[in-house]
Amino acid sequence: MVWCMEEKKVRKESQLREVAIVGHYGFNKNLLNGQTIKTKNISTQLEKAFGKTEVIKIDTHGGKAISVLKAPFQCYKALKKAKNVIILPAHNGLRVFAPILVFFKNFFKKRNLHYVVIGGWLPEYVRKHRFLAKQLKKFDYIYVETNSMMKSLNKHGFTNIMVMPNFKEIKPLKESELVYQHSEPFRLCTFSRVMREKGIEDAISAVKTINETKNKIVYYLDIYGQIDSNQREWFEELKKSFPQYISYNGSVPSNESINVVKGYFALLFPTLFFTEGVPGTILDAFAAGVPVIASEWESFEDIINENNGVGYEFGNVEDLVSVLSYFANNPLKLNELKTKCLNEYNKYNADRIIRTLKLNWRALQ
Repeated sequence: MVWCMEEKKVRKESQLREVAIVGHYGFNKNLLNGQTIKTKNISTQLEKAFGKTEVIKIDTHGGKAISVLKAPFQCYKALKKAKNVIILPAHNGLRVFAPILVFFKNFFKKRNLHYVVIGGWLPEYVRKHRFLAKQLKKFDYIYVETNSMMKSLNKHGFTNIMVMPNFKEIKPLKESELVYQHSEPFRLCTFSRVMREKGIEDAISAVKTINETKNKIVYYLDIYGQIDSNQREWFEELKKSFPQYISYNGSVPSNESINVVKGYFALLFPTLFFTEGVPGTILDAFAAGVPVIASEWESFEDIINENNGVGYEFGNVEDLVSVLSYFANNPLKLNELKTKCLNEYNKYNADRIIRTLKLNWRALQ
């Protein structure tokens, strides 16, 4: 009898899937925000590694009220069916899913909880939410995008932190495919969610200032990305003031990003989110061999260096104007970074980074 119970237990354990991913998929919707893209990227890599049957995908899309109602059932399903549970929530979702998973794990002993952080906001967030911090310290592993984030969380008493940079599985350009611009007018772009907090107005203001001061078109600015659903009215009003050298060109599918970005002199990343992590748009730029001009957010030095771009004081439009003016007069200084950008992209190799996750990779050998 005891032998039969043990055999049944072993058989049940062997039927467990390798991983369940609880994240914002937005199935059947064309969502291009960072949370959805990263969730899908990790799922794709794990399906490639373990096979589609070993990866359970649980979608948290649906709004705050619906998510709260569904969360207990989703957490129970994930723990019941998989050895490893990975979550990728935003702020509110984290406060819902983390405590529920920690509670249910008491009934599923041989399970590992993994939290993959999107962006760089977690250190400040747990400082303000101490109960949540206590719950997260019970996770087996938390994966942050930068060394700066890891150091900050270590100071808060976390001992379960791993660094796992953001990544994209996109084929970088060959050196022979690089596009150079040597004379005015130079083309700039922003390539992110269209919202105030991404510094879109700062980019517009800087380009306008330079062109109006010189009384000619020194720079064109093209804006790409999905418009934040809560800020459409603001952006529609903003577009009315666009001169001929500034335009909004809509959103671009992720598999076409390189072909779009490669034609630009530089990619502007004027974010006003001080707690960015490793923005996917910057990886697009590296893969396209396009240098980045970015505001110096908290983790800036983890990503931007003398090989791939330049920074300016966070939120300082005058400093951005100075940087752009310098490169308009010295385009070779920026062009000579293009090959180096391709080399920088190698740091974000998807196959290598995905193995940061503490899973049973030996099963694949």
